[in-house]
Amino acid sequence: MAQDRDRIEQLLPLPSATLHILLALVDQERHGYAIIQDVEARTDGELRLSAGTLYRSIARMVEQGVIAEVVRRPAARDDHERRRYYRITPFGTAVARAELGRLAQFVRLGLARGIAPEPA
Repeated sequence: MAQDRDRIEQLLPLPSATLHILLALVDQERHGYAIIQDVEARTDGELRLSAGTLYRSIARMVEQGVIAEVVRRPAARDDHERRRYYRITPFGTAVARAELGRLAQFVRLGLARGIAPEPA
């Protein structure tokens, strides 16, 4: 358990793109373009990941063990042979939770000092 905490701490703070990718994969497996669409939708179009940023991030995240490529494929009618699907790993969920906790602490500190986030 201490080893996992150390591994998590080494990854923090997460790049913004990494956290957005993890959040896109929390509820379902997705292929790259679906991740881009999810991030864009969740940020009301304020963030659109480029393909280069996405796939560099994915390669690094697979190496780190926070996401994994999915081996089984959707039904052929719902799939394209070139698509690769990804899922968040239990370690990735722990990393996302740690990062969100870190960010929440910053918000608490700001509020305590009288600085509130601007309304969305």
